[in-house]
Amino acid sequence: MTDITKDQVLAQLAKVRGPDLTSNIVALGLVSEIVIRDGTVTFALSIDPARAREMEALRQAAEKAVSQLSGVKQVMVALTAEAPSGTRPAAPPQPPAAGARTVNPPPFSPRPGAPARTGGATAGAPGQRPARQGGAVPGISHIIAVASGKGGVGKSTMAVNLALALKANGLRVGLLDADIYGPSMPRLLGITGKPRSAGGRTLLPMEGHGLKVMSMGFLVEEETPMVWRGPMVMSALTQMLREVAWGELDILVVDMPPGTGDAQLTMAQQVPLAGAVIVSTPQDLALIDARKGLNMFRKVDVPVLGLIENMSYFICPKCGERSEIFGHGGAREEAHRLGVPFLGEVPLDMAVRERSDAGQPIVVSAPESVHAQIFGQIAREVWSQITEGRASQGRKAPRIIIE
Repeated sequence: MTDITKDQVLAQLAKVRGPDLTSNIVALGLVSEIVIRDGTVTFALSIDPARAREMEALRQAAEKAVSQLSGVKQVMVALTAEAPSGTRPAAPPQPPAAGARTVNPPPFSPRPGAPARTGGATAGAPGQRPARQGGAVPGISHIIAVASGKGGVGKSTMAVNLALALKANGLRVGLLDADIYGPSMPRLLGITGKPRSAGGRTLLPMEGHGLKVMSMGFLVEEETPMVWRGPMVMSALTQMLREVAWGELDILVVDMPPGTGDAQLTMAQQVPLAGAVIVSTPQDLALIDARKGLNMFRKVDVPVLGLIENMSYFICPKCGERSEIFGHGGAREEAHRLGVPFLGEVPLDMAVRERSDAGQPIVVSAPESVHAQIFGQIAREVWSQITEGRASQGRKAPRIIIE
């Protein structure tokens, strides 16, 4: 395969005229974040968010130009609402000379520190709720988010085993890894390679253990840091959700990044989530952040399907003694206090870690184990909430009581 260089990509993009119809998009400083891996080229175009709809033609032109390079198999272009630092900003508009034809000005760059204008309210805006903008994804009956208020609580391990437990119950299941900065699904599911293109713009999902899977980890090297700004992350998430040939699915499980930022708000606004599962460990610090995550979904009218307490206790494999390393029962008490279902306790176990590192999640590699049975029960409870209408009753969401 011919090695593709950034200089070659920039040379192709220099053939694309910018919004001012005179300069090219490279000279205007609109191109950034070029990533090349195994024939897949990903980059961002900085645009004026007020002109996002008309900029779709510019995105397609840039995509077409790069796809003509020898060795390019797939091109992914994200539209971002602010120019990343280090790019050359567009020249300031000059008064037209006498008799000159007036053209549209180039996209603006927000002043340093100013938030990008995206057209929607933020989750924290006083007295405002972000608008639910997105429609259903064709072929997917239900979409749920697996989230946590902080990292390190085992959320991705919970998400992949929950998805596999749903599949074990006879459902058609997909798994979207929405953690752009730290994708985990390729390793957790033991999937290598990269997705193929279907029809030029649509990607075919990867498959592992019977799940259809999409992750940024399939498009960039494992060691490559994703130094992307928020708007580009949101654009990439939307593409991975809506420009992937998922086919017919009963449920799509979305492994959210930790926290309550752009990615969570994008998913809540862009798709009609059937609900969210919150993962926490028992100790107070984790529960504080879990409460924040729950409250965030409440603000955007997404029902909370329940809390999972991961690392709930540890059984010594040699002596059988039970140790509550991180405390115990905190998530159950929190769920009761907040009026949401408690989905179950998942014990800390070396086998879960070993099998996850090997790409053999415990639900499929040890289906008779205690852990697999726990995940099976959680999956049945989640599915019954969705199908029996209990989740829809939660549209008003639980009342958050801060003591």
